[in-house]
Amino acid sequence: MLEKMKNAWRIPELRKKIIYTVLMLLVYRLLCVIPVPGVDLQQVSDAVSTYSILDFMNMMTGGSFQNMSIMAMGITPYINSSIILQLLTVAIPALEKLSKEGPEGRKKITEYTRYLTVVLAFVQAVGLVFAMRANARGGWLWYVVIGLSMAAGTSLAMWIGERITENGLGNGISLLIMAGIVSNMFTWATQAIGGMVAGTVSVVAVLVIVAALLVMIVAITYVDMGERRIPVQYAKRVVGRKMYGGQSTHIPMKLNATGVLPLIFGFAILQFPATIFAFFPSSGINLWWQRFQSGVWYQLVLAVLIIAFTYFYTSITFNPVEISKNMQQNGGIIPGVRQGRATSDFLARVSNRLTLFSALFLAVLATIPTLLTRLFGISAPFGASSVLIAVSVAIETIRQVEAQMVMRHHKGFLG
Repeated sequence: MLEKMKNAWRIPELRKKIIYTVLMLLVYRLLCVIPVPGVDLQQVSDAVSTYSILDFMNMMTGGSFQNMSIMAMGITPYINSSIILQLLTVAIPALEKLSKEGPEGRKKITEYTRYLTVVLAFVQAVGLVFAMRANARGGWLWYVVIGLSMAAGTSLAMWIGERITENGLGNGISLLIMAGIVSNMFTWATQAIGGMVAGTVSVVAVLVIVAALLVMIVAITYVDMGERRIPVQYAKRVVGRKMYGGQSTHIPMKLNATGVLPLIFGFAILQFPATIFAFFPSSGINLWWQRFQSGVWYQLVLAVLIIAFTYFYTSITFNPVEISKNMQQNGGIIPGVRQGRATSDFLARVSNRLTLFSALFLAVLATIPTLLTRLFGISAPFGASSVLIAVSVAIETIRQVEAQMVMRHHKGFLG
């Protein structure tokens, strides 16, 4: 591994990208300590410890939310904007037409995503500060100041992410999220070590949580890299004076094609009532919801939502009829399967089986951190979605480094 890292460092272009990426991530983490004026940090801390959705946001931003820095919203509004526009592209014909216009159309959709990100960041910041009663100065003007400060921080994070994607290694937005998750784990590790030394934290509990984290990382890596390859044979055909086809290839179908989105959607749906009920802290329905969240039924409902969203997202991202049609037009055939309807049915059947495995895997994964917390009484420093994001981003970044090294006749990290 050390030799492969040395080989990567010896490549001038790759070395520049690594240095640029590290420096931009360092700038991002330094910006995470700049506070937002006019915020009551004690109120924020109390709210984070009470509501799990705020604790999740704090985990994703590496503690920036609890400290109420200008990066408190992180890159979450950008992710939400991307998801919203992706779903609207399927629902609104004008956006669907724009997405099919090539680079110019995608550029326009990216521009809409940026505008929506700023609006969402402002609205989300003001709404959360109001819900937490965290405006230390009072008055609507300070809400505007707080909202603009956090929206500016999100815009800056979005710019840093895009610069990393353009000039550095990997997907910049994903790397910013990973930086926050890893930072949160390091913070937990230092606190856990201090607690074990002082005798306030069980050594067994910490070791079990670390072991569970390692098992989750191995399982996620295995599933993320796994794929079902559907063999495809293209017949020879003559176009003009040239002959095309005649080669064998395959259609790669990933075990977990939906990634982390079903987890995010599932958690978001269940946290929406908690956000609404937070405005009525003493009401009976809020107390009932808090009891519901700590029960088994909450985990079952979460699992059902994750499974449902896995199937839903697969249905809008994978179209077996269109793939079958494209194969038939280009003379492609799956050995042992007839062209047309039989091919699309075969692909749909394989997709459904992979989706079932992916849905069950994500549902089980989502319950592990909660189960550890209840068994050992110590909060886990990670959520299922955060570990899945961190591992997926790390694997994708390593793949990009590998591609750069293979082009220069070096063996990659996974080779």
